[in-house]
Amino acid sequence: MTSTSLTFDSVEAHRAWLASQSALPEGFRCANTRFEFVPVEVHKPSKMTLTLISLDQPTDSFAAMFTRNAFPGAPVIVGRARLRSSHWSAILINNKISNVCAPDGVTTAERICEALATQLDIPVDQVLPCSTGVIGWQLPESAIISQLPSVVSALQSESVLPAAEGIVTTDLYPKVRSVTVGQGRIVGIAKGAGMIEPKLATMLVYLLTDLDIDRETLQQALRDAVEESFHCMSIDSDTSTSDTVIALSSRRKPLDHLQDFRAALTQVCRDLTEDIVRNGEGVHHVLRVHVKGAPSVEIAREVGKSIVNSPLFQCAVCGNDPNVGRLVMAIGKYLGEALPHADLSRCAVSMGGCELLRDGIFHLDPASENALVAHMRAAELYASVPPPDGLTFVPAVRFPPHERCVEITVSLGLGESECTVLGADRTHEYISENADYRT
Repeated sequence: MTSTSLTFDSVEAHRAWLASQSALPEGFRCANTRFEFVPVEVHKPSKMTLTLISLDQPTDSFAAMFTRNAFPGAPVIVGRARLRSSHWSAILINNKISNVCAPDGVTTAERICEALATQLDIPVDQVLPCSTGVIGWQLPESAIISQLPSVVSALQSESVLPAAEGIVTTDLYPKVRSVTVGQGRIVGIAKGAGMIEPKLATMLVYLLTDLDIDRETLQQALRDAVEESFHCMSIDSDTSTSDTVIALSSRRKPLDHLQDFRAALTQVCRDLTEDIVRNGEGVHHVLRVHVKGAPSVEIAREVGKSIVNSPLFQCAVCGNDPNVGRLVMAIGKYLGEALPHADLSRCAVSMGGCELLRDGIFHLDPASENALVAHMRAAELYASVPPPDGLTFVPAVRFPPHERCVEITVSLGLGESECTVLGADRTHEYISENADYRT
């Protein structure tokens, strides 16, 4: 995944780095606007941000992947239909409400798209809606439509940062990654902090490029990039109803080498994947699990996910407790179901470079215990501080101080395939955030 060289000592330092990544590719504009409204379901004031990503000219080069959840949000339903359009021109994103299983959700999304299409003087099937937030609530249609002139008038072509900021919900900070490829650029932004177990994409991700690539090639490149990045992470094993990843090209710059583009797109997706995990709800530690010696990539991926999704192991890591028995338990839990007759006599496990298991036998001593504690503490983003009221935990930082991970390697001795999976610990803040999400 991404390198571990980036460190930040303040919100301002992180913000300056984000700004350095955020120049929009040629042919794109974006903006956001924020307004107050009252959800009909709870009758208490709330705030919503509308974010608009727009192309100067309609493009026939677009690609998208959506959630596999059987209760997809209305924007996902509309988005799947939009894949049959000849061109796309704009994406309208709202936070706070996800428009999932809401009364007349699809009709509402389409009416909002029609209003924006009128503002931009484009066909309605060139507008893609996206929503994220509380499931089950209705979008404030009239309030959103009334804000469209404001967000359209604010469109600018310099920076993607307003869009990255606009799409967040419980995220602690915006996420931006970019790569220069020949004469052009790929810029990606992402929203994601919880309910992340992608089966196809992850939460909301937008990838913008000015490199000239046709739709079919872009779709295949996106599919491959997602497989190597967003498919290889999990924070809490829950698949969102709104997962969406979109790639758009303005086709303004020549593409000299397709392989360079594919590699760059995959790198942006990998970096955003790690950013999403690090920015997960209440995350103190990022877990990076490299599983090798598996009979297939799928088996390697699922072993990794069994580790990062184990509540017991997540809690141990949160407390910097080297309770490695929980790590081995999580490996055996999955393999006992998937490969019940597997011979794990050659299995080896290490954490932070410290060998824990060799030939299926633990090798532990006080020195390794101390080394594991030191490794986990070095990877900790911040420590929990009990809240004054005893109820609500407030994150100690609102920026990523470093990119270190709890590094775990598992060698199964069952084949030649491998996969790296990202996950996170389970913290007091995670429970508090999700207990109080709507209240």
